[in-house]
Amino acid sequence: MRFAFLIPLFAAVLAASSHAQTVVYRCAGNLYTTDAAEARSKNCKTMDGGNITVVQGTRVNSSNTVKVATAPQAGQSVSPDDQRARDSDARTILESELKKAETRQAELVKEYNNGEPEKLGPEHRNHQKWVERVAELKANIARTENDIAGIKRELARAASK
Repeated sequence: MRFAFLIPLFAAVLAASSHAQTVVYRCAGNLYTTDAAEARSKNCKTMDGGNITVVQGTRVNSSNTVKVATAPQAGQSVSPDDQRARDSDARTILESELKKAETRQAELVKEYNNGEPEKLGPEHRNHQKWVERVAELKANIARTENDIAGIKRELARAASK
C-alpha cells in the first residue's frame, strides 16, 4: 500500500491533460483551425467529441520529372518524321489485326463446315444445342467478315495519305 497515493495523483494528471487540449474549429471547405479569432472571423463551428488527425500530404519531388508525350494542340503541327513514324506504327497495327481476323475467320469457316459442323458431346442428345451453335458460328463468321472489311478500309485510307 506504499504506492496507493499514486492512483489519485495519476487520475489528477489525466484529468489535467484532457482539459489542456485546445479547441478545434471547423470552417467552410473542410478547413480546421485552433485560432479562436480566425474561427470567429470565418464563422467556424466548434468540433465536439472525437479525435482529429491531420495528415500532411506528400510533396512532389521535382528532380525526378517524367516527360509525357502529349497530342499537339489545334493549330500545332507534327514534324513530318514523327507523322511518318505514327503512320507506320498504325499500318503495322492494322496489318497485325488483319492477320488475326483472317486467321479467326479461317478457323470459324472450317468449324462451320458449310452449315454442317460436327456435333459435340451434349449436342448428340440435344439437337437444339447444335442448332444454336450453328447459328452462333454463322453470326461470328459474318461479324469477322465485317471486321476484316473495316480493317481493309482503314489500310486503304492509310495508304492514300
